[in-house]
Amino acid sequence: MDPSLLSGVIVVIPSLNPDEKLEVTVDALIASGFTDIFLVNDGSDAEHAANFPIRPECTLLVHTVNRGKGAALKTAFRAIADSRPDCRGVVTVDGDGQHRPEDAVHCAQEMLHTGGIVLGVRDFDRDNVPARSRFGNRMTSLVFRVFCGLRISDTQTGLRAIPARYLPVMLTVHGDRYEYETNALLQMKSAAIPFSEVQIQTIYLGENEASHFRPIRDSLRIYSLILLYLSSSLISTGTDLLLFFIFSRVLPSSWGAAAATVLARVLSSILNYLLNRKAVFRSKASVGRTFVRYVILAAVVMLVSAGAVSGISALLGLESEGDALLKTVIKAGVDCILFLVNFRIQREWVFADKETKRKETK
Repeated sequence: MDPSLLSGVIVVIPSLNPDEKLEVTVDALIASGFTDIFLVNDGSDAEHAANFPIRPECTLLVHTVNRGKGAALKTAFRAIADSRPDCRGVVTVDGDGQHRPEDAVHCAQEMLHTGGIVLGVRDFDRDNVPARSRFGNRMTSLVFRVFCGLRISDTQTGLRAIPARYLPVMLTVHGDRYEYETNALLQMKSAAIPFSEVQIQTIYLGENEASHFRPIRDSLRIYSLILLYLSSSLISTGTDLLLFFIFSRVLPSSWGAAAATVLARVLSSILNYLLNRKAVFRSKASVGRTFVRYVILAAVVMLVSAGAVSGISALLGLESEGDALLKTVIKAGVDCILFLVNFRIQREWVFADKETKRKETK
């Protein structure tokens, strides 16, 4: 193809202990029209470091120790931002042969056409997809849809085309290992960055044994935001119960259980707000604005929960004391739904940093 069509589009390939497939991948990309490729040696040992090809089209960046795929991508993005003022965008490619050069070209062309981020997505219904990859992607896609309102076919794809204007945003994404790519998708949502998907070939080599993905540890990293939110909720609930117990013992009996309930809920809610602001969503928005929104949301959720439970109980004709267990089950179901809704509203409204979003998308 005409090299000028891909002028200013830079390929980024992070790699740890690559084999001979990296050289094949690089040569195929060059043959497809890419003329600027950044390779990141993410702490490979001496034997495998020799597999990083030396080409006029290649720039080699080196981590002396393994820091993770996310850190390697950010190292390349930072170097490109500093040394390539004419960069139009980057295409991230895995160096193990699982991404075809024609797919990288297609993603680059789509990026230049739309001006948004392009995700190269695989078909996980194919017979050659390993069971762990199929399950992992479907689970993560479901979590993204339910918790974050993001419909993404392939949440774990490493083939992504990113316009140069969004590289500063990608440099702010939290995480240095596999969770970086998942967090980048969440950052795209927060910063209102447009994206599209391009179907690519689904290639797995030998049950994907070359992958450095660690199923348990890296899955925990990927789901860290949701796990933090769940942990914050559990800690706040436990605090609420403990404070209720303490206040019930120390407050005058004339005050009744209502006073202990209110005091415990107020203090545990303040704790939940602080945990969510600092540890979960890492919000940079003002305390005043976020706290007011948090209080409004908490009040609305409480009213909706009470109204929904009362309404469903009335429809089912649950009036007697003997129906208390069924009412509790109904409340648990309602609160589970509200828990998911609460997460999305807190992330996208309560703790969203609108000023940062405006700066990122300019």
